[in-house]
Amino acid sequence: MPQTRTHSALEALANIAIGYGVALASQLAIFPWFGIHVPLSDNLLIGAWFTAISLVRSYVLRRWFNRRTGATPGACGKRQVA
Repeated sequence: MPQTRTHSALEALANIAIGYGVALASQLAIFPWFGIHVPLSDNLLIGAWFTAISLVRSYVLRRWFNRRTGATPGACGKRQVA
């Protein structure tokens, strides 16, 4: 069964939220090991930048793979070769 646009959007939002949480938790745990002491407000901003970069990277990589395989979106989510 194909994924609806709403479901795709919810999945993407969940992925972004979880990625942000992972980035923030990683910074809070790892930065002190290297003697990096940053206020929480800066950690929140750094995590947001990491998340934005990850979102762009993921999008570009997905588009590159789609172009490379020659896949175009088809009906019912099935892959059609151009």
